[in-house]
Amino acid sequence: MLDVRPLDLSGVYEITPRRSTDGRGFFSETYSAPAFARMGIDLAFVQDNHSLSKAAGVLRGLHYQLPPLAQDKLVRVTRGAILDVAVDIRKTSPTFGKWLALEISAEQWNQILVPVGFAHGFVTLLPKTEVLYKVTQPYSHAHERSIRFDDPAIGIDWRTAPGAIVLSDKDRVAPLLADAQIFE
Repeated sequence: MLDVRPLDLSGVYEITPRRSTDGRGFFSETYSAPAFARMGIDLAFVQDNHSLSKAAGVLRGLHYQLPPLAQDKLVRVTRGAILDVAVDIRKTSPTFGKWLALEISAEQWNQILVPVGFAHGFVTLLPKTEVLYKVTQPYSHAHERSIRFDDPAIGIDWRTAPGAIVLSDKDRVAPLLADAQIFE
């Protein structure tokens, strides 16, 4: 069973799988294609990704892929916690450039579904945070794009002091939204 809650940007959902707990631990069905299809979410995931961030304040993003290899993402945390961010980068969308943030954690056992047409990123809130996410297209270096995490035109509140953020070189030099290749 899955609890699904639509978020403020169309197509973005918080999904919380149920857990059965007993003295041994727990069991949880974190993804079921038939259950998602019954909710009107009919996606074919083709790749699973897993990241470990050793420190709190590690920021990964804002990332996306262009068509024809644009990706829907189903993101969850198995250890620690993140602030997950989705930014609407569909040029013709009424919410173009708007963002939302959702705390996802192993404790809450929630997930976020980020659809095609959104840039995605997260910052770790705890050390040793592990993030797993499913995608609907394989990784493609030729289609991969990034947007600056601190673009003032977007104005994301990462809830982390700027000096405490740890970035990759790629994310540090990502273009602003105004200069990025995005979805038409």
